Amino acid sequence: MKKILIIEDDFAIRQSVEYALRRQNYEVKSLDNGRDALDTIKKFAPDLIVLDIMLPGVDGLEIAHEVRSFDTTTAIIIVSALGESSDKVKGLTRGADDYVAKPFALDELLARIEANLRRVSKEASAPKQAVYTFGDAVLDEAHRTVSVAGQEIELRSKEFDLLAEIVRADGKVCTRQELAQNVWGYEYLDSSRTLDVHIRNLRRAVEDPSRFTFIKTVHGVGYQLHVVEKEGANT
Repeated sequence: MKKILIIEDDFAIRQSVEYALRRQNYEVKSLDNGRDALDTIKKFAPDLIVLDIMLPGVDGLEIAHEVRSFDTTTAIIIVSALGESSDKVKGLTRGADDYVAKPFALDELLARIEANLRRVSKEASAPKQAVYTFGDAVLDEAHRTVSVAGQEIELRSKEFDLLAEIVRADGKVCTRQELAQNVWGYEYLDSSRTLDVHIRNLRRAVEDPSRFTFIKTVHGVGYQLHVVEKEGANT
């Protein structure tokens, strides 16, 4: 049975989400504050966390950041009244996998929870053994590591999965829909900044220390592996 932790101080939202998840046969635990979050996460070991931002004690962004310091696999979905694009970018940058703005349709949240749990299960069970070299970078699927110019680069779980999808395509264009389905487990929504933020973070992490660029934007379609040496790079 999959375990879900809800961290939400709004009683009505917490109760309705918890009730709906229990009806779907999930094991559910809930908190109404951020103070007890990290201890509960370590003891309960949830497969997914539904996380509000504005919480008593410790805010959700700090919780997401702290969780990612010791856990890169548990899915985190932020559910917040802060629905501006900049708020979503901030949440995804701090370690969330997905972001749902309040007010939301319960069916949509349940669908996103199911999709993220499928993705986590798929990652845990899939055999990953290939090693790919592109430019001065190396991606090792078995160990889930990426190095650039001999130095290992720290990537979040979703960032690694996104890069792996693009690299495995070997120059074929990966559409936004394909990336959303393969990395997040659901069809891409045009209003979502999730993919854009992860691509931006990925470029910063992998391309900035490299003498190559790797990810090309194919406008209106998606992204592809396109290794090009930067102008003025030392050879």
